Amino acid sequence: MSQTGKNTNRQRAAASNKAKCGSCPVHKKCGGCQLQNLSYPEQLSFKQSKVIRLLKDFGKVEPIIGMENPYHYRNKVQAAFYTNRQGKIISGVYQSGTHHVVGVDSCQIEDELADKIIVAVRKLLPSFRLTTYNEDTRKGFLRHVLVKRGFATDEVMLVLVTATPVFPSKNNFVKAILERFPQITTVIQNINPHKTNLVLGDRQVVLYGKGYIEDVLCGCRFRISPKSFYQINPVQTEVLYGKAIEFAQLKGDETVLDTYCGIGTIGIIAAKHGAGNVVGVELNGDAVRDAVQNAKANSLTNIRFFKGDAGEFMRDVAKEDERPDVVFMDPPRAGSTETFLSSLIKMSPKTVVYVSCSPETLRRDLQYLIKNSEYKVRKIQPVDMFPHTAHVECVVLLTKER
Repeated sequence: MSQTGKNTNRQRAAASNKAKCGSCPVHKKCGGCQLQNLSYPEQLSFKQSKVIRLLKDFGKVEPIIGMENPYHYRNKVQAAFYTNRQGKIISGVYQSGTHHVVGVDSCQIEDELADKIIVAVRKLLPSFRLTTYNEDTRKGFLRHVLVKRGFATDEVMLVLVTATPVFPSKNNFVKAILERFPQITTVIQNINPHKTNLVLGDRQVVLYGKGYIEDVLCGCRFRISPKSFYQINPVQTEVLYGKAIEFAQLKGDETVLDTYCGIGTIGIIAAKHGAGNVVGVELNGDAVRDAVQNAKANSLTNIRFFKGDAGEFMRDVAKEDERPDVVFMDPPRAGSTETFLSSLIKMSPKTVVYVSCSPETLRRDLQYLIKNSEYKVRKIQPVDMFPHTAHVECVVLLTKER
């Protein structure tokens, strides 16, 4: 094929991609997909430029790794429920910066089965005389619906978040939804009676199944509970974590510290693929319990988990003069803390692998490390975990100045 023909095909593909991206009827109201007006190649270019602008002072930024099919990648879908003045029940997402519910029946980045389950729950409510929760009057029953799906296992979790523990005809309701979707492997009622922005409450009741689902990532099996964190794009998570393990260059005798470890994903993958001894720390108690079970499910004896704040844990370990060889850090969007970073410098591990979901806070944390230690950035790898949104993840390798 001639170069002109190749260019024409690329232009047609880009035009088709752009048309598909911009076809969501509610993307302006929803605000979740900030880059819907760009074709996917344009989105990748935008994110690459953003990372370069923020991190170029630390070294070369590798080309961003995008998705082959950047649609319906979210394995976790949650919807708020609301009844309007006309008595119509609406399910969807809160408009950006408000508590106004934008009705959404299907979304281009959410799992299609999860969307269908949420719509089915909404349609079942009237026949069971179940109401939606009203934030102003603090009356009503159903607040949110959460669906999690294991893409590798096809296990599906349905969580019904209610304002009261009383669930009229719950057995019949569960039976009705299972008849429509036999793919659902567990149904959970989560009770959240509080006036709060948090979706999930502290109490939950298993209505059907085992109360959790499992998924497979990087050859390891993981248990996922309603409240435990699990990356929402499993396809790109394998890319992201694969790079993190590659950067660590594990040889088999290292002591590895996995901080902000969640359900133990990075640490378990490291323990199974070369690390000598792994310690994970996580503040969320539900996630720690899942992590312990995940280690057992993968027949690993070289990994332990502790519940605690990552910064405080690092400070206490640094006082004991412990010196891990490799530290993985995967903090929330707000980035790490000075307590954590100063303790990391005192520990002086040979290798630090920073997995970041915010290049802005990543820049701030790298500046602190570079200024106050002998660490230098060796590699910067952006990964597109959230197509059609402005978010971008990075994996950064730091080692001591040779």
